[in-house]
Amino acid sequence: MLSFTGSLKVYVAVGNCDMRKSFEGLAAMVETEMKEEVRSGALFVFGNRRRTRLKILYFDGTGLWVLSKKLEAGTFSWPKVAQENGNVNLRPEVLAMLTDGVELKGARLRPWYERQ
Repeated sequence: MLSFTGSLKVYVAVGNCDMRKSFEGLAAMVETEMKEEVRSGALFVFGNRRRTRLKILYFDGTGLWVLSKKLEAGTFSWPKVAQENGNVNLRPEVLAMLTDGVELKGARLRPWYERQ
């Protein structure tokens, strides 16, 4: 489980991301496609086309972090917007729900998710 403060900004890249990208590739996407500053202290979230993997890029003041999650079954409930490119702002609580398997529309657990 991830836990973030309420003042943290979270930006989700709406389009698909090549999951082979790491620090420099994701930072370049933040600057060019998302039009944000990678060193702002915000979280930048990227997903693959099938929505089975996600990566989070974070600058903590001393360096970049890349966090990654691959689902064994099911998909992430990805935010939908009218345009295919760009980004969406999320509250940290919503990011936690997204990574924990909660359907963002209606806030219910996705069928693949099962707590022990």
